[in-house]
Amino acid sequence: MSPFKSSLYWRLLISFCAANLLALLVGGFFTQRFIEFSTAVEINWSALAQGADEAYEGGGTPALAQWSMQQRREGIEATLFENGRALAPIRMPPAVLAALPNWLEEQRDIVLQPWPNLYLAVQQVQGQDGKTRQLVALSRTHSRLRPRTRQTLLLAVQGGLSLLFIGLAGWWVARSVARPVDAIRKATRRMAAGELSARVDGQGRHAHDELTHLARDFDRMAERIEALVAHDRSVLQDLSHELRSPLARLHLILDLARRSRDAAEANRYFEQAEQEISRLDDMTGEMLALSRLEGGIPGENREPVDLAALLRECVERAALEAQARGVGLAIEAPAPAVVSGNPLLLERALENLIANAIKFSPTGGRVELGVRQEAQQVALSIRDHGPGVPEAELASLFRPLFRGSNASRADGHGLGLAIVQRVVRAHGGDVQAGNAEGGGLVVTLNLPTA
Repeated sequence: MSPFKSSLYWRLLISFCAANLLALLVGGFFTQRFIEFSTAVEINWSALAQGADEAYEGGGTPALAQWSMQQRREGIEATLFENGRALAPIRMPPAVLAALPNWLEEQRDIVLQPWPNLYLAVQQVQGQDGKTRQLVALSRTHSRLRPRTRQTLLLAVQGGLSLLFIGLAGWWVARSVARPVDAIRKATRRMAAGELSARVDGQGRHAHDELTHLARDFDRMAERIEALVAHDRSVLQDLSHELRSPLARLHLILDLARRSRDAAEANRYFEQAEQEISRLDDMTGEMLALSRLEGGIPGENREPVDLAALLRECVERAALEAQARGVGLAIEAPAPAVVSGNPLLLERALENLIANAIKFSPTGGRVELGVRQEAQQVALSIRDHGPGVPEAELASLFRPLFRGSNASRADGHGLGLAIVQRVVRAHGGDVQAGNAEGGGLVVTLNLPTA
């Protein structure tokens, strides 16, 4: 992932840019105020006027111009006026230059601030030659600081404020990053300790950066792991319970075979033992299939599957068993119905449903199968004319190893419908079961079209 697409990167960049901009603005403001406050009385305008007059009397206009140049380097524009005329060049704003004759005519010492951050001083000075001259000086502050000193002070204040604001911005960003990381770390430790209900929960739920997405992904992962572990524990408990009966029967059969009086009697017991072993093998195989489905394996190897054609193939393979039980199979699939899925898993689900319907159908009964194409899905229904299922047991019909009150009518382990449900859910569909009018159970599969 490109760092420029990371919201965390932009949060860091914007935070530090805002901190530096704030430091620049606040630093300039406070530096200016600090200079004005701390050095407001350092310029002695009278002494400055006396120095200008001494320079003029000692060397004339060239000496005064050199003195003015020295003052300019220290941040002050200053010169002497005599009879309303400047004795050396001075740079003044036009508005100040226009009002200057009025201030000179007043013949008194003046210190004005005509505009913010601009100070004007007019000072009377008596020369040794008896003539009266006037100092006119302009300064941005009252301070007697050199421009380089003022710049150094400004940079120092701005640097200090930059460090302060960057430190605050860094603390805020580090805090916003550390909190979800710490929450994820604590939740991970709790899960490692066996607390599968551990969640990050609520850390930055309104944010949209990578750490928030990581926390949400962690919660989804934890929920998935907890569900899988809970399912495995439930299946293991049910399986251990279900295995007790065939294992007990197998132990009894082998004991009887050992005590048999002749080989013929022992062979009969061994045949029963083989049947019990076959039932255990079938149950173990179905439990393995169910576990693989719970693990999410069916999401791979999808392709277009004609559900109508697949149903016809499954009906042909089940015809022999149906004929042996005296059950008829009626299929209605007039048109292709294509879904996207794994053909082997869908075939297993259909075979389980057909076998289940045949087992619970009475002799001379009929199993009705149909496929119809709807707007965005394919609906497949299988109905038998058996005893149906009590309404109170319909909700538990797809639970692994559940066998209803009518299960005594047929052999099974209670895993066929559970496998069907897992296969259908893995393909983005749903399965429903209900009692049909006139008796019997109808199971309906809804799968999205390809």
